Amino acid sequence: MITDYLLKRFVKLPENTVGVIPDQETRKAIGTLGSATGMALNIILSVMKMLLGFMIGSVAVTADGVNNLSDAGGSIIALVSVRMAQKPQDEDHPFGHGRIEYLGALAVGVLIAFFGVELIKSGVESIIAGKASAFSVLSFLLLVIGVVVKAWMSVFYRRLGKMTDNPTLLAAAKDSMGDAISTTAITLATLLSHVTGWPLDGYAGVLVALLVLKAAWDVLSDTINRLLGGRPDRELGQKIVSMLMEYPGILGVHDLVIHDYGPGRCMASVHAEVDSESNLVEIHEVIDTAEREMGEKLLLPICIHMDPVVSGDEKTEEARRKMADYLASLETPLQLHDFRRVPGDKHINLIFDVVLPAGMKKTDHLLSGIQAHARTMDPRYRCVVHFDRDYFGASTH
Repeated sequence: MITDYLLKRFVKLPENTVGVIPDQETRKAIGTLGSATGMALNIILSVMKMLLGFMIGSVAVTADGVNNLSDAGGSIIALVSVRMAQKPQDEDHPFGHGRIEYLGALAVGVLIAFFGVELIKSGVESIIAGKASAFSVLSFLLLVIGVVVKAWMSVFYRRLGKMTDNPTLLAAAKDSMGDAISTTAITLATLLSHVTGWPLDGYAGVLVALLVLKAAWDVLSDTINRLLGGRPDRELGQKIVSMLMEYPGILGVHDLVIHDYGPGRCMASVHAEVDSESNLVEIHEVIDTAEREMGEKLLLPICIHMDPVVSGDEKTEEARRKMADYLASLETPLQLHDFRRVPGDKHINLIFDVVLPAGMKKTDHLLSGIQAHARTMDPRYRCVVHFDRDYFGASTH
């Protein structure tokens, strides 16, 4: 309800919006709304908790307030990174500045980790001191309010982050949920300490710190994976392949690559097998149509390379079929593509690519098996094999 109101009040959403919003101006407006809202709420919570912690002498509550202050700093980083990412492409950055959003998420993760370490130090000092914090109904109610606000912020950030595929907002969503859990722990520890007289404040502070560090690890590992070119969107890759196979004249699809230049700024390249006897003009028109229609539907530029394959030659087709059957019969079934049969004076080369699962490392034994099987087909056969990696589980041949 509140999120819908804020979106309606401050953002002009495109009509019939489904999935990730591609419009960069709308993404900037949503990112600004999320960052500004988070900054305001975190500052309020930080001031409230630090004053409360000082009043009741609680290291855990004070530490939680400092954590909220770091979240406010993270919101400022998110706001700056979202706006900087909208800078248009230039001579030095031909694909734009979208990856700045990843750097923003990285900065948020580092900030969270820094305060997590500081919170552990404060908690340990409190445990050594062995002093219980004071308790009041007002302090208890304020902590409960903090839990509710942080839980709502997590839902708010997650919804906006998914709408825009914004890693900084998604990072903030994880952090806010961690804050809600940690504040809940502090609230229960404060109540239990009041009832039993046990000095639990320091232990609660250490628990908060561990949750904060866990959130930092999640944010940093995900962001670093994106910056290092980790595995791309599997669902998107499968969708590209299935859509391309629906076009007439396309016999198979392989070597799909998705290039990530920041949220909402991906592009793809893929090889499409076509009959070598096809009319060049007609099949080129099919490829052009596929590039245009898929680009519009999936909201990303796509480059399709035509791979002509020979059909109609009985000996080539028979050799291809037997080799494909052998690969499909392995413990881990495999596929081939770009199969050619090149006769020579004393031996015949079978040249083809084999598609391997992304996790398969060793190929020596596999290659030996392929060579041995080819010789059972014809003693003159020699295989020239190139191994491809399938990161989407969607290649079709």
